[in-house]
Amino acid sequence: MSSAPQTTGTKTSATMSVWAQYYALTKPRVVQLIVFCALIGMVLAVPGWPNTAQVLTALVACAGIWLVAGAAAAFNCIVEKGIDAKMKRTAWRPTAKGELSDAQTLLFSAVLCSAGSVMLYLWVNPLTMWLTFATFIGYAVIYTVILKPLTPQNIVIGGASGAMPPVLGWAALTGQVGPEALILFLIIFLWTPPHFWALALYRVEDYRQSGLPMLPVTHGNPFTRLMVLLYTFVLFAGCLLPFVYGMSSWLYLVAALILGAGFCAYAFALWRHYSDAMAKKTFRFSLIHLSGIFTALLVDHYVMF
Repeated sequence: MSSAPQTTGTKTSATMSVWAQYYALTKPRVVQLIVFCALIGMVLAVPGWPNTAQVLTALVACAGIWLVAGAAAAFNCIVEKGIDAKMKRTAWRPTAKGELSDAQTLLFSAVLCSAGSVMLYLWVNPLTMWLTFATFIGYAVIYTVILKPLTPQNIVIGGASGAMPPVLGWAALTGQVGPEALILFLIIFLWTPPHFWALALYRVEDYRQSGLPMLPVTHGNPFTRLMVLLYTFVLFAGCLLPFVYGMSSWLYLVAALILGAGFCAYAFALWRHYSDAMAKKTFRFSLIHLSGIFTALLVDHYVMF
């Protein structure tokens, strides 16, 4: 999943303790959203209320996924330290400022990834461990190292790794990947481009200075705004799939219609009359949209049962 702006960006790493610097490398706000989406996948995988054993498995799975996701974020900070140093949004990061070395960060990432993988393998199931590790490779290597500097479609292709959390959660509780998990995957996959491109629109100078081929840089503002609008339309349809497939009831459908219409309205306003302020509002609403969709699925699940 794409990263939201870190509110700690106003605090330079010089004011942080060493432990706080390591913690910042894990991009905690992003990881919290990842674990939340994984937890929703776990909850939806269990009919009715979970038993004690399932609750314990879910807790261990959340911890393991958090560790591996944090490891991927830390590895990303190594690869992109030069880019981060050129961007106001990320220049505060300890790796960008040179206050944590590559060796320190790589060791930290390896320890987190190893610990999380062991937890998932021993106390959850091997499938969840391998899927989580594959997500690590997809984000830290395929997206960060290969796709991001290569193509303006980086966030579309690389969005697959960010869409994996509910699949990981589903696998943790069932030991398999069902069609319901793939529907949840599709929702996040379709949500990622308009979410991230709204951010890129008002951060375009940062991305231009960094040298990354983000869509607003390579294809311009009007084209990017059109893509945001079109993706929100497709996302609107994708968010109806849980109801169509029978995963959810009318309660979820109402929430999905309201949230989807809201996202489309912001995207339409952004397309018609651009301003940085509207791009920021669209980006912020995208976070509300995804959180609202998954919260509605959670509430609806227990109403159904």
